[in-house]
Amino acid sequence: MAAGESFGGALVYACPSPAALLLQPVGAQEQAGLEAQLAAIRAGSDVPFLFAGVPVRDWNGALSPWQAPPVFGSEGFGSGAAETLAGIAELLPRLRRQYDLPAELPVILGGYSLAGLFCLWSACQCDCFSGVMAASPSAWFPGWMDYAAAHKLQAQTVYLSLGDREARAKNPVLASVGDCIRRQAALLAAQPETESTLEWNEGNHFRDPELRCARGFAWCLNRITGDRKDWNTQA
Repeated sequence: MAAGESFGGALVYACPSPAALLLQPVGAQEQAGLEAQLAAIRAGSDVPFLFAGVPVRDWNGALSPWQAPPVFGSEGFGSGAAETLAGIAELLPRLRRQYDLPAELPVILGGYSLAGLFCLWSACQCDCFSGVMAASPSAWFPGWMDYAAAHKLQAQTVYLSLGDREARAKNPVLASVGDCIRRQAALLAAQPETESTLEWNEGNHFRDPELRCARGFAWCLNRITGDRKDWNTQA
């Protein structure tokens, strides 16, 4: 896989003849761990892929589907998810032209934490994503579970994960994430046309985010392409 290059504001890692396109909204922390994450994806899947990291500067504003009051600290949540999704929709055809990608190439949208919630929300808005990877998503987000119950995810595969200590948070809203992720998984299980899974990882919300994202992307890659290679724990 070639070293990352900037294209259309995205950080792109390309390889010859990719069988899927991976997209991920990334903040500064996620960008710092991309090399390790990509290596772990390659260890977990033999499927060649092109990866595009979409930089996000206003995390709480750009990834939130609607406004909500602060849950921790003093910063509330904006309603910029629609604008962010529109930007991704504009980026997709440009990536296809630049890297000569076929129109039917599967697109997997993935993210961590609030970006994971953004990915779930985005898949409710359109059917342009074959797969969704939501690692430790902010399923506790105010109003999300009611929205999820009323809006179907339009994706072929959906990967969910959560740390087994995340529901032990002292903040009661954050502590609801365990129940919320189980409800999200149950909603997806009721969609027979969608293959989904919920994986539990060791640790709290901040443990091994790159590895958690890599596991999810590899799972989606293997399902969408029919390659059922097991996850390589030596990644």
